[in-house]
Amino acid sequence: MDSIFLLSNSRSHLCLSVKASASASAPLPPPEPHNTSDLRRPKTLKPTTSSINNKVPSNPLKNLLKTTTVPSPPPNNQSLSLFTKLRLSSKLSPPPPPPPPSPPPLLQEEDNETPNSETSCSKDIEFRQEGKIFVGNLPNWIKKHEVGEFFRQFGPIQNVILIKGHNSTEKNVGFGFVIYDGSTAEKSAMKAVEFDGVEFHGRVLTVKLDDGKRLKLKTRERSRWVEGVDEEQFRSNWHQDRERDRRDFKKVVETQPENWQAVVTSFDRIKKPSRREFGLMVNYYARRGDMHRARQTFENMRARGIEPTSHVYTNLIHAYAVGRDMEEALSCVRKMKEESIKMSLVTYSIIVGGFAKICNAEAADHWFEEAKERHGTLNAIIYGNIIYAHCQTSNMDRAEALVREMEEEGIDAPIDIYHTMMDGYTMFGNEEKCLIVFERLKECGFTPSVISYGCLINLYTKIGKVSKALEVSRRMESAGIKHNMKTYSMLINGFIKLKDWANAFAVFEDVVKDGLKPDVVLYNNIIRAFCGMGNMDRAIHIVKEMQKERHRPTTRTFMPIIHGFARAGEMKRALEIFDMMRMGGCIPTVHTFNALILGLVEKRQMEKAVEILDEMTLAGINPNEHTYTTIMHGYASLGDIGKAFEYFATLRNEGLELDVYTYEALLKACCKSGRMQSALAVTKEMSAQKIPRNTFIYNILIDGWARRGDVWEAADLMQQMKQEGVQPDIHTYTSFINACCKAGDMQRATKTIKEMGVVGVKPNVKTYTTLIHGWARASLPEKALRCFEEMKRAGLKPDKAVYHCVMTSLLSRAAVAEAYIYSGALSISREMIESGLAVDMGTAVHWSRCLRKIERTGGELTEALQKTFPPDWNAFHSFDAKADTDRDDEPDIISDDDLYFSGGTNDDGDFKHRLLY
Repeated sequence: MDSIFLLSNSRSHLCLSVKASASASAPLPPPEPHNTSDLRRPKTLKPTTSSINNKVPSNPLKNLLKTTTVPSPPPNNQSLSLFTKLRLSSKLSPPPPPPPPSPPPLLQEEDNETPNSETSCSKDIEFRQEGKIFVGNLPNWIKKHEVGEFFRQFGPIQNVILIKGHNSTEKNVGFGFVIYDGSTAEKSAMKAVEFDGVEFHGRVLTVKLDDGKRLKLKTRERSRWVEGVDEEQFRSNWHQDRERDRRDFKKVVETQPENWQAVVTSFDRIKKPSRREFGLMVNYYARRGDMHRARQTFENMRARGIEPTSHVYTNLIHAYAVGRDMEEALSCVRKMKEESIKMSLVTYSIIVGGFAKICNAEAADHWFEEAKERHGTLNAIIYGNIIYAHCQTSNMDRAEALVREMEEEGIDAPIDIYHTMMDGYTMFGNEEKCLIVFERLKECGFTPSVISYGCLINLYTKIGKVSKALEVSRRMESAGIKHNMKTYSMLINGFIKLKDWANAFAVFEDVVKDGLKPDVVLYNNIIRAFCGMGNMDRAIHIVKEMQKERHRPTTRTFMPIIHGFARAGEMKRALEIFDMMRMGGCIPTVHTFNALILGLVEKRQMEKAVEILDEMTLAGINPNEHTYTTIMHGYASLGDIGKAFEYFATLRNEGLELDVYTYEALLKACCKSGRMQSALAVTKEMSAQKIPRNTFIYNILIDGWARRGDVWEAADLMQQMKQEGVQPDIHTYTSFINACCKAGDMQRATKTIKEMGVVGVKPNVKTYTTLIHGWARASLPEKALRCFEEMKRAGLKPDKAVYHCVMTSLLSRAAVAEAYIYSGALSISREMIESGLAVDMGTAVHWSRCLRKIERTGGELTEALQKTFPPDWNAFHSFDAKADTDRDDEPDIISDDDLYFSGGTNDDGDFKHRLLY
């Protein structure tokens, strides 16, 4: 036995020396893992004795004799052992290749074949396990014990292996292995193979002996893990597939962010996402504003045992900031501090920007100051966010101070901060400072962009200077900058505010000419324009056109249409549009219901407006403060102070915000019903709630005292306005003139007209109508006629109410006044005929009685004035003449209400509210 051991040992040494000499002559490829004797193999894979005996050559000394004839250096055991020890270093820095050897003789080729055959004759591993069979086509739901019970009939079973699915470990993939036990394991396996094709639970099984292929592949893969391939770390197929899926996911996020399904599918395809993939997914949901799915992804990451870092937390906070849920964002911040995760400057910047979006400048300042304490150096991004916060809250002084602080810190302001400042001044309507920032932007080397010019266009459209907005538009085009959808929408909005429908549609045509496809915002503006014109059918056609262009209409699309029909009293069509909105997938909001209620309130249909309020409750939509304020305004217009206070109490009990518009509706109800003491109590409560009085509040109060003819209280309110810095407008002056006229103080009324000219407030038609009415009450028709002529010289066109007022005044005194009064009445009657004006029946009756006093048998004035009477005047006149045969003369001076509106019941009833503001 010792001689056999020495012989085999010398043979293995000989094979090793031949390999060494071959490696010196030419580089060899890396050895196959299963041929390498250095690997440690499991005990179950030991080669059998029979396989060794079959593969050993009959003459072990044959190769030794042949190699002695070849001149080769003897093997160096020391260098050989050093080579095996430096295997890793040789892979990291391989030695330079040796020079090419001389062509070997024929005998050398034969010798080269010998080591190769010897290598193939080395010890092979028997991978097949005795007594192991392969079972295929198994049902996915089958269990181990059921398979074991079936194959137990062929012999004792050692183990049953069912291969589970990778994604669903509860089910197998349809195949497995059965390993028999004992000395008869191989015979039992052979018996089982004979049952190949047997039916088992409705499946035809595939039963065959295990060929060892699976173990062989595992062994090779394990060896590749140990040794590596081509000097690179070995990656299994699973890892390669995972890496490919990770790259695909990143590519989809970068190239197709709008395709939500593609992003989610590519993420789900990753077999085992890492923290990086989870962070990218949270960031993706954050940019979409989907804070709920961002939180779900974050929790899934933690459930897998992956601890979040500052970067992942920042992405989650960003999601809540975009969704404007800063409470949850702050809860994430508290969690970061509990886990001792340091907040980066980006985290602070996102928090400041989130509070800026919800107009909470105080909280934004708090986190900005904390960022200054934690991070010594700030950047332009966080400064831009805090400046935006103060611009949103109209605190431009603080915004300017922050800009100076940033410049003192040596931080260059990017162009976005200039745009933020311009937008802040636009909200204030401060044209001067907005232009200063624009010029400073150009001085600093920035080229104005479409956003820069868009800020100027937005400024001028908001302050009503659309002509200057068009000038900015032309300058922008001359600079080679094209309009975008936002700038076009701003111009259209400006023209809609001025009710300049033609120019609004002209801008829309420019959009089409430029090849831009209108978006939902632009379509909504055009629908507003058509609704403002009263062309409701065209507005509905635009909605259908939007749907054809695959634009989904929103509630803002339908609101002006619903409001237009409701305001016109066509509630049936308004409700049809309401149902059309629902069928289009738009869920009605509180604003949609408010549009319905507003239209009904404007038509004084309060019962139907309250019914809509009940429908809101049934639909699960809670009314807001605007809903109740609109209903209060409706009851205030009717003078129903009880209902107005009832809904005011409801609004306050529900915890809704009380603003100046709510108190305005209450004051309107008090003043309309003549309860001025209640109005004073409302103003005291406003002061207690620290709600300042604006111009509209003062107008309502002055008009309330004017109705009572209390010029002294009205004058005191005018003084309070000036002391509080509230500028009177045209409605304020008109109401005060009305108070003067009712009190008979025409001298003060005339003085007020002159004061209006000094402060730059031009009288309008209502102002002159009020003054003419005052002169008529004072029985001074010549002054009324002079005021009428002055109004025409001012470029104002008289309307029906003015003609009615001045004609009634002249007719009441024409019988006793001078001749120019008669000629003035005749001239005004001719103007009315040319304008095509016709009075109601009540006015015609009153004027005819006055004409009888002037021209008892008829005359030129009677003939001219009767052309303005209603068509059915002749039939009514014959009946009135018989009834008034013995009637006494009418009084010369008529009441105030008769002077304006002589009891007509037709469409002229709208004049009754001409002086109500």
